[in-house]
Amino acid sequence: MWQEKDNTLYRKFEFADFSSAFAFMTRVALAAEKMNHHPRWMNVYNTVEIWLNTHDAGNIVTDKDRKLSQKIDQLAS
Repeated sequence: MWQEKDNTLYRKFEFADFSSAFAFMTRVALAAEKMNHHPRWMNVYNTVEIWLNTHDAGNIVTDKDRKLSQKIDQLAS
């Protein structure tokens, strides 16, 4: 579940292994590029952490972030 805190949306995803986590990141990267809205994220082995906010709007959470978070949720399942 996404958490809104300090002007970001945050969620941590865990996968079976590194390959699954990296495949997820690839799917997210392609979707983010299409939306021209790119996440800040970190990957360690099977874990991917993502932070979303809109830099052009002053680093706050906007509808762009909410739409991307919904897309990311779809890609994780």
